[in-house]
Amino acid sequence: MTKSVVEPVDAQTFFDRFARWIEWESAAEAQRLTERRKRIGKSDSDAERSGETIVDLVVEDSESGLGGRYLLTLVKRNRTLPLPWTRLKVGSPVILSSVDESEEPCSAIVCGRTPRSLQVALEEWPDGERFRVDLAPDEVTRKRQLAALKAALVARGRTGQLRQMLLGHRLPQFHAGSPCSFPSGLNPTQQAAVDFAMTADDLAIIHGPPGTGKTTTIVELICQSVMRGEKVLACAPSNTAVDNLVERLVRARQHVVRLGHPARVSAELRAHSLDVLVESHHNMKIVKRLMRDIQGAYHRADRFSRARPTPGMRGSLRNEARQMKAEIRRLELQAVEHTLDRADVICATTTLDDDLLGERKFDLLVIDEACQSTEPGCWIPLLRAQRVVLAGDPFQLPPTIVSTAAAQEGFSCSLLERMMKMHGDTITRRLGVQYRMHEQIMEFSSREFYQSSLVADDSVRTHLLHHLPDIVDNMITNQAITFVDSAGAGWDEELEPEGESRRNIQEGAHVLEIVQQLVDAGLVASDIAVIAPYAAQVRWLRSNSSHPDLEIDTVDGFQGREKEAVVISLVRSNREGEIGFLADTRRMNVALTRARRKLIVVGDSATLGGNPFYADLLSYFEQLGGYRTVWG
Repeated sequence: MTKSVVEPVDAQTFFDRFARWIEWESAAEAQRLTERRKRIGKSDSDAERSGETIVDLVVEDSESGLGGRYLLTLVKRNRTLPLPWTRLKVGSPVILSSVDESEEPCSAIVCGRTPRSLQVALEEWPDGERFRVDLAPDEVTRKRQLAALKAALVARGRTGQLRQMLLGHRLPQFHAGSPCSFPSGLNPTQQAAVDFAMTADDLAIIHGPPGTGKTTTIVELICQSVMRGEKVLACAPSNTAVDNLVERLVRARQHVVRLGHPARVSAELRAHSLDVLVESHHNMKIVKRLMRDIQGAYHRADRFSRARPTPGMRGSLRNEARQMKAEIRRLELQAVEHTLDRADVICATTTLDDDLLGERKFDLLVIDEACQSTEPGCWIPLLRAQRVVLAGDPFQLPPTIVSTAAAQEGFSCSLLERMMKMHGDTITRRLGVQYRMHEQIMEFSSREFYQSSLVADDSVRTHLLHHLPDIVDNMITNQAITFVDSAGAGWDEELEPEGESRRNIQEGAHVLEIVQQLVDAGLVASDIAVIAPYAAQVRWLRSNSSHPDLEIDTVDGFQGREKEAVVISLVRSNREGEIGFLADTRRMNVALTRARRKLIVVGDSATLGGNPFYADLLSYFEQLGGYRTVWG
């Protein structure tokens, strides 16, 4: 990529535009939730079909969290039942409602999820015994983004300088620097990226195509910065990506503190979360005593819901609890200050809680997976940075935008993508050696998206399924890529009943047959993934799979992941040649690059072949002898 000339942007116009897009996105998201709920019926199964609601829940366990939060573990009232398929993820904002409609619903955040339980964090103890959970618009995040935009517009000092650079009023500056001393294991392109980023006075970009060790590279950058005595803020748009950073930094023996949701994580990682670290502060003994008093007050107030209380007593007990929570907050902030002061690296999502960080500034801000965040999301941590490194890949998943109008005007363009368009190679270093895929799995994406610049490392270049222990050597295991063409089979797609998503049942059945062939060849189901672009297909596949350990998910759900074998169900099959959002080739780039040793794509060439990208894909499989039909 070369530098393109882009005119500087007026700051007021720039930030006003983003504020408008945020409001449009909020309205579109609220409208989408309303429309989905109108389409579903009143029964429990109907309510859960959208994936945005779980009903008939009870509290199985509870504990206290930082900031006076309550962490409730919810399960089905019939404890033998697993949770249904759901769009609720760690970090999703939800409304917790009692089946008793006289009780006030509570705002909460999903902070943990298992096949049978959902853990939520909330500020108030909920009234009632049976509950439902509904996905809610993320207004907290939007408020934080709008506040950050307002602060950035009027900022002076270092933030004002960064604003001028990011809006094109001055060029990013670099200084001469001596090469870093690297541990063994980093390849030349990774070392060059770290060296380059260390010389950036304002901004540098590390472009990491699939499997090229982007996170390994930015962790080394953070380690080099800490060795120079710098304080680092490391962010990513999702909790999963942040946790990945923390795990790598812990392995690198960095003193790291993880901010954010109180999710249950591995013992190694949890030991580095702010919630756990502050527990060792002497203030927390007082906090725990106050929390017990608060829960006692709430329980006494709840008992009054079943017996007539003294007038005003219930309100008095709740007021007493709120006063104690204010004292808890003061004591916890003291403990938080002490914990954060000792950290070299603080990790959080880009929508971090400003109150926890106080007035802290950081020598280096690193934003991983920066292409998956809208630009306002990046401005929250940018207010605290002296210099910035963005890491990601503009040819993989973009930010998820609900408002069509906002997306068309430019809201879906990430800060990283905008900076690459503005400054090109002058601020960017691309990683070039990938460590995940057989070279035939890699090569199509390398040609289509990365100017054929990717090289497969020798450790993965020719590896196949049959090279694994106890795997049968046959047609499905001794080839890297296969396209299974369903053209002419009459496997037509359909809209899910009373839904908005598409599925293809015949294709789904064939995909599950392929999975069984892989299992019969000796591959365990946990080493296989099935990816489908449509949620309805994912739901059908999950309902009909006989392998509990088989991972089945959408493309978005599999970003950043990998498996030994991946089967992709493309779903679309119609006479009109309509392919919907399969036309977003960045999404398909993600799907095609998740497999290590075996990639199988199932689709209808008659429907897909009219699109140049899929025509090229079909041609690529044919050239390498990987094309076959559903008849054999």
